[in-house]
Amino acid sequence: MAPSFLIPELHRPVAAGGYGMSLAEAGLVASASMTGMMFTLVLWGLVVDRRGERFALLTGLLVTAAGGAAAAALAEPWPMAAALCFAGIGAAATNSASGRVVVGWFPPERRGIAMGIRQTGQPLGVGLAAGTVAVIAHHHGIGPALWVPTGAALAITAFVALVVLDPPRPAAAAGDHRAVNPYRADRYLARVHGASVLLVVPQFLVWTFGLTWLVADLGWSPGVAGLVVAGTQVAGAAARIGAGWASDLVGSRMRPMRAVAVLAAATMALLGLAAAGAEDSAVVTGVAVVLLVVASAVTVADNGLAFTAVAERAGPFWSGRALGLQNTAQHLAAVAVPPIAGLTITAWGYGATYALAAALPLLAVLVVPVAGERSVS
Repeated sequence: MAPSFLIPELHRPVAAGGYGMSLAEAGLVASASMTGMMFTLVLWGLVVDRRGERFALLTGLLVTAAGGAAAAALAEPWPMAAALCFAGIGAAATNSASGRVVVGWFPPERRGIAMGIRQTGQPLGVGLAAGTVAVIAHHHGIGPALWVPTGAALAITAFVALVVLDPPRPAAAAGDHRAVNPYRADRYLARVHGASVLLVVPQFLVWTFGLTWLVADLGWSPGVAGLVVAGTQVAGAAARIGAGWASDLVGSRMRPMRAVAVLAAATMALLGLAAAGAEDSAVVTGVAVVLLVVASAVTVADNGLAFTAVAERAGPFWSGRALGLQNTAQHLAAVAVPPIAGLTITAWGYGATYALAAALPLLAVLVVPVAGERSVS
């Protein structure tokens, strides 16, 4: 997600020291790493199923670091985008592999909160990027800024080598029903994927353009805006843990996920109304910023629930591929968000774009497969 915080610098006029790209062009560059991830998530899931979690994590993180270093060295938008795409290919390994580590080592009654803690990695990483990348890019250029995620990838590669062990996995006998494709049994997994796609759009909208909105529309400095966005990610991390804990408490992943969808729809609609009038009133501006923080927390709370549900239903012989499909579906939507939202914001403004995004979690309420869920045991 670090390239998203290069958008203000890429969009800044050339006369002011920026690159003069349109919001749609800057959004396309920012989505390059997600594009690389999108095309390789299922393949990495297959690697996890066949070679194990540790192997996939170490290989993927080394590829990520290599791509990030190349992007930092190139530091020109379109060549940099190609290198970021390569980095995203490696980063895709972490999605299925780290999820499988959690599901494999924790019992069902603790798995929700454990996955919620695991899921805090993404918002906390986004928060770290928000608090550093935009400021470094503004003062020193986009090349030095990209050493933040590259350095993180190198550091975590060493950490994985020291502490991560593959969880135990039962041997599959010939004809074992557990190794059968779980997608043939019912539509449960497909509906979880579909609901997750609908819920990921407002999540990536506020992640990608929240900082740009504060800087471009409200006139905040990149440093202050970055700190606010970093704070929203701490709230998002807490929301993921809370949702996971609630799912363990009630013995369901889908009922809390449906509740999150309702809250996300309401929050995005209110944020749209507030953002539309933020420039005219200091009070409305304050309300809009608070709603941005709330939206950043609520829209990410479902991720761990869906991830845990997919891994549990798919089982130990298919969960790598199933989690790969889960993330591929989400990233198909996430990759489309920056360029399409850039066009929508240019045409109608931030308020209308936020409000339109509220329709998708509202639809997700109907898609979440509460009735098809099995008891958590």
